[in-house]
Amino acid sequence: MTPHIAMVAGESSGDLLASRMLSGLRESVPDARLHGIGGKHMAEYGFVSDFPMETLSVRGLFEVLRHYRAIKSVQTQLTTQLLADPPDVFVGVDAPDFNFTVERRLKAAGIPTVHFIGPSIWAWRKERIKKIIESVSHMLVIFPFEAEIYQAAGVPVTYVGHPLAEVLPLQPDRLAARQELGLPLDAPVVTIMPGSRLSEIHYNTAAFVGAAKLLLQRDPTLRFIVPMAGNKQRDAYIQEVIKAKLTDVPVLLIDGRSHAAITAANTVLVASGTATLEVALLKRPMVIAYKQMWATWQLMRRMGYQPWIGLPNILAREFLVPEFLQDDATPEALAGALWKQLHDDKLVARLQQRFLEMHHSLLRDSARESAQAIMQLIHRN
Repeated sequence: MTPHIAMVAGESSGDLLASRMLSGLRESVPDARLHGIGGKHMAEYGFVSDFPMETLSVRGLFEVLRHYRAIKSVQTQLTTQLLADPPDVFVGVDAPDFNFTVERRLKAAGIPTVHFIGPSIWAWRKERIKKIIESVSHMLVIFPFEAEIYQAAGVPVTYVGHPLAEVLPLQPDRLAARQELGLPLDAPVVTIMPGSRLSEIHYNTAAFVGAAKLLLQRDPTLRFIVPMAGNKQRDAYIQEVIKAKLTDVPVLLIDGRSHAAITAANTVLVASGTATLEVALLKRPMVIAYKQMWATWQLMRRMGYQPWIGLPNILAREFLVPEFLQDDATPEALAGALWKQLHDDKLVARLQQRFLEMHHSLLRDSARESAQAIMQLIHRN
């Protein structure tokens, strides 16, 4: 019988991570029916998206409220569809607020549910473990310290390693990346990554490009590149640059190819999120920053209980790289931290060694192990 597997990924980073899982599933069950919500990377493995992934790509409590009706409509339609045509397993990839609601209803109906990438209950909102117990049949985690947390809570769990640790090279080739992007081989390059969500671009762009302007005043030979996830992100970025009156800052906009853009850089200014781990795994110094709606920031700062927000710092359990949040994320502060990384060779060498050690700690055959965990769950039911 052809396996029927439903999945939901809510944004571009989840799409990329899910695609690694699908590569393992396709080897195990090449004829599986795969559908739900996903993006272009998942589509490469024959995944059919029943709804546009962009509907879910919203971050921030109040930002989500503005799009609540559209998101809730998709959630209701998808759940109804899956209850009427039950999959052998449902896999929620990240997007916990959306996926846990779907998973809870499906699990109550006897449909096995897997959640890939456990939410960061080790960072904030610990109370979510209750909802996880109600919603998830099996949790797949990507950081080694997470397995103990779920085991203690009685949630079946498998540590599968981080898929990006397999995809990204242990020794990135900067010269090849620069040749691919048409960049000078000897010029200092700063990659700017304000985020893939439209809300992130809205709040981060002015400070990020403002920092580039200040750096350019110090060193006119600097080159700046900005990888864009898609046309909507490009348009939003351009509008924010115009609004901030920063059109005089020369940057090279790149469609996609974020990994090449990171690899080509001497340092990276990056919004908090999965991209910070990508930068670490590509062994590049970085400055992490994040701005969001004021009301959202006030709520989130009260719910957090550890001092770091960047994944490299969380894994290192220290401020390995600088973080600037909300009002602290000024162009002056960002430019100063980037300038230090551009000119401190010992600091750069130390960061590269730490990031290499981090890479090895996350390296597992995640595609095979996650696929194996999913297939075992299917066979048990």
